[in-house]
Amino acid sequence: MIFLCYRDLDPILAEVTLMSARTELYLRFIKRRITSDFEVGDSMASEEIKQEHQQNLDKLLKHCLLSRSMQELIGYYITMEEYYMRESVNKAVAMDTCERGQLISSMVDDVFYIVKKCIGRALSSSSIDCLCAMINLSTTMMESDFREVLCNKLRMGFPATTLQDIQRGVTSAVSIVHSSLQQGKFDTKGIESNDEAKMSFLVSLNNVEVCSENIMTLKKNLENDCRKLFSQDFGGDQAKAKIDSCLSDMASVSNKFRDLLQEGLGELNSTAVKPQVKPWINVFLSVSHNIEEEEFNDYEANDPWVQQFIVNLEQLMAEFKAGLSSIIYENLTSLLTSLIALELEKVVLKSTFSRLGGLQFDKELRSLIAYLTTVTTWTIRDKFARLSQMATILNLERVTEILDYWGPNSGPLTWRLTPAEVRQVLALRIDFRSEDIKRLRL
Repeated sequence: MIFLCYRDLDPILAEVTLMSARTELYLRFIKRRITSDFEVGDSMASEEIKQEHQQNLDKLLKHCLLSRSMQELIGYYITMEEYYMRESVNKAVAMDTCERGQLISSMVDDVFYIVKKCIGRALSSSSIDCLCAMINLSTTMMESDFREVLCNKLRMGFPATTLQDIQRGVTSAVSIVHSSLQQGKFDTKGIESNDEAKMSFLVSLNNVEVCSENIMTLKKNLENDCRKLFSQDFGGDQAKAKIDSCLSDMASVSNKFRDLLQEGLGELNSTAVKPQVKPWINVFLSVSHNIEEEEFNDYEANDPWVQQFIVNLEQLMAEFKAGLSSIIYENLTSLLTSLIALELEKVVLKSTFSRLGGLQFDKELRSLIAYLTTVTTWTIRDKFARLSQMATILNLERVTEILDYWGPNSGPLTWRLTPAEVRQVLALRIDFRSEDIKRLRL
């Protein structure tokens, strides 16, 4: 049968499943009829005799010529259906396209249409073994073949966008323009390739996330369909156990797509977010926080760091917000906020502060938290709890004032800083004496 074009198999496969469904219906009818006659004729038979009769009847129907012939035909059907599914999926992958502005590419909908069609056809056969075989084959195909397609696309990576890469990109773009003008034409292929690579990576991330969701939706729909099937006195407990096992494997594959999504997000964060955000945070070190009244007032009128940092973040995340699904964008924003909190804590511990410098840092931190709160639906204050407590310490008027917030005086406040870290932050204040800090009983 393999020599047939896979498209030609459609009517043949539909005909086989119809034959199987009618065979199963006929065999169930015969089984009910014989069982009914036995119960009428042997109403006084023991439960053990009735159970033995049922087992003998099952064996009889299983080994009758019609049943054996149908089982053999279903074996051929499974082989043909697998071939049809794989060829159709390969075609969908080969013809994959993504229009600009679309979040996912065509192959995702095409592949899951094919999978649902093949499993649905197997379901219509009314054969549990046939249905289980197709669920398992579909699960294997999605787990290995299709997941590998998406994995390979993500392995290509997101084009690096560090400052040096941007400078090289500008130089390359200028070179392309000069060359094109000399030839009397303007070729943008070299410039666009980087944007296309970025779009391809983001679309692949979206594809992975949708695949994970689609698999769980498919599993839920199959559970409902099978529940209807079993309500018709079909299969029994053994058949139900087979189906449950197959569906649990499907949930496992969904989780593997979810794991792949997290790997891709990690790649995006380390390649496109972290290299840009770290230098912006490091600018904090070049802004003095050992300031007096005049400089503090000047910072009020001309913010030296945080406002430009927020602008940079907005520009960075705008591209991702437009190119990623809302769920993935939320996850990326969560990684961003964790990165900011971690890196900002590092630069703060490398700085020195006056009393007004501590107040300036508190203002900067509040502005940053206020902005980040607007770009995500998740709570972020917990991620900045340590920094907020550092700001509180840097705003103290005297060293011993920390005792008003520590230990039994902490109230509802849960300190995220250890006693050693509290002393380390106190030491950042140029006007606090080390002797006073050492004498503290924390």
